[in-house]
This record gives sequence, structure tokens and C-alpha cells, in this order.
Amino acid sequence: MIDHTGIFVSDWSRGRAFYDAVFKALGGSCMSEIPTEYTGGFHVCGYGRDVPVFWLSESKEAGPGRHTAFAARTRAEVDAFYAAAIAAGGKDNGGPGIRTEYSPNYYAAFVYDPDGNNIEAVCHAP
Repeated sequence: MIDHTGIFVSDWSRGRAFYDAVFKALGGSCMSEIPTEYTGGFHVCGYGRDVPVFWLSESKEAGPGRHTAFAARTRAEVDAFYAAAIAAGGKDNGGPGIRTEYSPNYYAAFVYDPDGNNIEAVCHAP
């Protein structure tokens, strides 16, 4: 079971703007910002719908190779996630659609964020 997870971004302003747009499309937002005096001077904020479940942290060690899938409640949210991510500077890694190789109702979209992390929104509803 996963309670929360997170990634690093190299440019806080760019990363924050990107994830603000992505989570807005999924019905979420930044729900908590940790004061920099507790983080060694780096920015940190937690995104979610009800509680923070995805943490964004400023770091010099950001980079590609990480994958996170966000739960979408509807296929329309997957579509909105993809549109918002591309408009906010993300790069296409697979537009919205059914991925039967995963399961019959796996509707998802994949985007690389500005640091090269592979993010996804997925809806399992028929």
C-alpha cells in the first residue's frame, strides 16, 4: 500500500506551474507547503484532492526515469490531464486512449514533465 509519494524538480517555478495545472485538471491542488526552514532551504508542496498524496520537492538532483500514475475519476479527467500537461510544457508520451495490453478498461494518457519524469493519468471505469 502507498500512502504518498513524490518526485524532485530542478526548476521550482516551472515544476510548480506544471503540477498546479496537472492537478487542477484532476480535481486536486497543492494542499500543503512545507516552510523552507524545515527543508534545508528547498521548496516542497503536497498535492491531492482530500489529503496530500504527491509531493513535489525542489532539488539539484531531479531527472528522468521516474514514473507516477495519477488516478482519474473519469475518462474526461484523463483527457483534461493530458491537455493541461501539454499546455503547461509537458511532452507527449502517449495520448488519451484505451490500453488493452494492461486491462480492457485501462484508459490513460502519458506525458513527460519538464524534468523528464513520465507521468500518467488513468481511469479504470468502463
